[in-house]
This record gives sequence, C-alpha cells and structure tokens, in this order.
Amino acid sequence: MNEPQHFSSERPIRVMVLDDHEVVRTGVRDLLEAEQDVAVVGEAASAAQALARGPALRPDVAILDVRLPDGDGVTVCRELRSRLPQLACLMLTSFDDDEALLDSIMAGAAGFVLKQIHGADLVSAVRTVAAGQSLLDPATTSRLMNSLRGEGRQDPAGPDEEAVVALTPREREILGFIGKGLTNREIGKELYLSEKTVKNHISRLLAKLGVERRIQAAVVGAHAHLDDGACAPRSPGPPHEPPSH
Repeated sequence: MNEPQHFSSERPIRVMVLDDHEVVRTGVRDLLEAEQDVAVVGEAASAAQALARGPALRPDVAILDVRLPDGDGVTVCRELRSRLPQLACLMLTSFDDDEALLDSIMAGAAGFVLKQIHGADLVSAVRTVAAGQSLLDPATTSRLMNSLRGEGRQDPAGPDEEAVVALTPREREILGFIGKGLTNREIGKELYLSEKTVKNHISRLLAKLGVERRIQAAVVGAHAHLDDGACAPRSPGPPHEPPSH
C-alpha cells in the first residue's frame, strides 16, 4: 500500500469541486480556501466538464454532486478513479438514500455526506478522505453490502438466476465484472474489447435482466452463480469484436 500523504500549506490538499449550482461551488470553494492546507484547483458544473478537466488537474480529493443534469457524480467518481486510482471521492448530495450510498460504495467513493453538513465538518471530511480514511458509516455500509451479497435472501435461485440464464456467455462475463465494480474501460481491458462494445453489451444485458441501472445489474450478478469462467485468464475475443484502444 502507498504511504499516507502529509499535507501542509506548502503541500496543500488539491480539491476539485463538481456541482451544477454556482452558488454551491462558490460556497464550497470559499470555505475550503480559507484553510491553509487546502487548495481548490478546479471546478466543474457538469459530468462532462469534470471528466474532461479532472485528469489534468490531478486532485487529491474530488467533491462530487450526486445528481447532475447530464449524468451523476457516481459515474464521474467511477471514471475518474479508473484514471486516477489514488483519487479520494467525497459524494455530496441533498438526498439521504441507501441507493445513492450503495452506488457510491460500488464506485469506490471514500465518503458520502449531505449538503446540510456544517462547514467545519465538510473541511474535516476533506482532510479525512485525503488521508486515506473512509467517511462511510460502518453500520450502514455493512447493511448495504450484505444486501448486495444476497445475505438473508429467501429465494437465492429465484427470478434473478433465471434472468441470468438468458444472457450470452460474454454478457455473463461482463455481468460478473460489473458485480466487482469494474468500469467499462477496465472490463474492456480484461476482455480485449473497446469501451463502446462493452457499453453495447451492458445495454443489452440490462434489457434482458429487466433492470435500468448498472447497480441493479451488480446486485443480480452478486445473487447469481456466474460459474462460466468470468474470472479465468482472458484471451482475445473473436475478430468481429473491435479491440480496445
């Protein structure tokens, strides 16, 4: 494991803020920049802006609004962390709901806080995740992860299993990787496919499973028995599937 970072006024915590409301961004920026050991290195008002600017900014912490007009902060978290593995994402939302928290956990977020948080607590949260610690409540996280793994499920061979049977072997492989929290890019590297091809497979498997969101497919995959070699060493796919770029 990497040694924990030590931050100071000479080496401040580099923070990027993503929120579609300018007032919120300004408030968070002013709050953080009043601290000697924190520097806001960039802002974004949309998911597209965050994905375009984030890698170049190389922040230590990204404060990400969960609900965005052109997407969601969870997807931004997942994509940015695939490019910047050391990035700590702090999810900021107005909604206190288990689904958003579970999405954040699956995307590798280090913390999840409500917008009603006090200013001093937000500063503390930034320092906590920058130091490599988690801000996810242990009891809530445990409950949600147990649900994801299917513990306590009364009918483990129910409709979820039947739906998985209808998938092609490639779709079952991809479903297994979704359940492990891999991004489209990471799945593409494992299977020697382009991101676009992976995305197309995911769209089809979501339709077959009768679900709308990636996180729902992850739950289905965790409940099902994906025993057709999803974790076996990868070999290049058939010629008709475009290679990863």
